[in-house]
Amino acid sequence: MTRFACFLIAVVSLSAHAKEKNVILIEELNWFDKNHLQDQVEKVDDLTRTKLGLQIHGDKRDIETLQRVIHRGLIKQEDESMQQALGAVLGNVMVNELGLEWMHYVDRYGRSRAACAPATEECLFPITMLSRRMKVGLMPNVEKVYTEAGELIVHLLPKSPYDVD
Repeated sequence: MTRFACFLIAVVSLSAHAKEKNVILIEELNWFDKNHLQDQVEKVDDLTRTKLGLQIHGDKRDIETLQRVIHRGLIKQEDESMQQALGAVLGNVMVNELGLEWMHYVDRYGRSRAACAPATEECLFPITMLSRRMKVGLMPNVEKVYTEAGELIVHLLPKSPYDVD
């Protein structure tokens, strides 16, 4: 078999595997999870108020605030909990600005909080979007992360009757 044929078989099998849905369950957040997300946002809000004189709003203004937190090194590389709290703030921006919904997402890897397009199985995982980068020493560009995530899911969001294609 030629190298090209082997490559083609590998690509086809990988894409078939990627199309398999591993979703077991997507459901609304319970009281505990809603409170946990709120606590994470409040931790970031406390940090930004004391260190930067800024507050968390739940809208696009928070993207610049998150970037300042990262650039000033206000969260240590090993503080995964606080890094994930930044992700909760980013997720609230996605929920409020893009029209996503916070949901429980359960798959074969476990249970996560996800920002999902309504009535779909398509979700983003903002809790770890920043922390995965930060824990390896990167300084993520929050605006770029937000924009690229939005581009991945915007086509799945409900359209307004006034939208022009």
